Amino acid sequence: VTPQQKRDMVGALRSRGHTVAMTGDGVNDVLALKDADVGVAMGSGSEATRAVAQIVLLDNSFATLPSVVAEGRRVIGNITRVATLFLVKTVYSVLLAVLVVCSQVEYPFLPRHLTLLSTLTIGVPAFFLALAPNAERARPHFVRRVMRYAVPGGLVAAVATFVVYVVARRHYAGPDALGAETSAATLTLFLVSMWVLAIIARPYTWWRVALVAVMGVAFVFVLAVPVLQRFFALRLVGTAIPWLAVGIAVVAAVVLEVLWKWVGRRFPA
Repeated sequence: VTPQQKRDMVGALRSRGHTVAMTGDGVNDVLALKDADVGVAMGSGSEATRAVAQIVLLDNSFATLPSVVAEGRRVIGNITRVATLFLVKTVYSVLLAVLVVCSQVEYPFLPRHLTLLSTLTIGVPAFFLALAPNAERARPHFVRRVMRYAVPGGLVAAVATFVVYVVARRHYAGPDALGAETSAATLTLFLVSMWVLAIIARPYTWWRVALVAVMGVAFVFVLAVPVLQRFFALRLVGTAIPWLAVGIAVVAAVVLEVLWKWVGRRFPA
């Protein structure tokens, strides 16, 4: 097979939408290695071959490639999950800021509220999800795949939180009203963010279920311990608004499920 014929084989496969890897060890493989999506050279091959390849097998063994592919899939798949989680927060933070400015009300969170929310719904879960095993096949269009879920997720979270906050402002009165209002908004945003985390963590394994459950228990622990209540400025007043927050969060969770399924069909990766 001539160098040009090898190059034509790679070009024919790529023209049909395939992702092509080419392996070689001699100068006659250089053209095909350069045109392939992934060029793999043998460590004992020529200097020109090693120079144009993306991967060099130092032990000259094809048996190394499956582990290389598996590591690439793990990194890309986990980055996609974690990026979606972070960008959902970015979207709802921007939308809440816009809603607050347009309605000319106080911002519904203190910095300590955002610290608690970010730790339990993003920081700790993202650490474990980023290091988890992941055999999902790598797919192109990373930004599109992340944004198609982050935008509707952040939009639903922002709207649900702001609705509860506005209702709470009309319900509570007195010097401690702002604390009760921000606590109701924090509860709503936490519940919606937890559902976003539960969706992103799929498919479930025992440790992913445990991760989501532990984050939920940690938030309940903060609400139950007086010292932590005072430190994080969280105090749920009465039963009407807290239950309203739970109800709206449940509706938001249903909307999230429907939206993400629709987005997955409407904008396939």
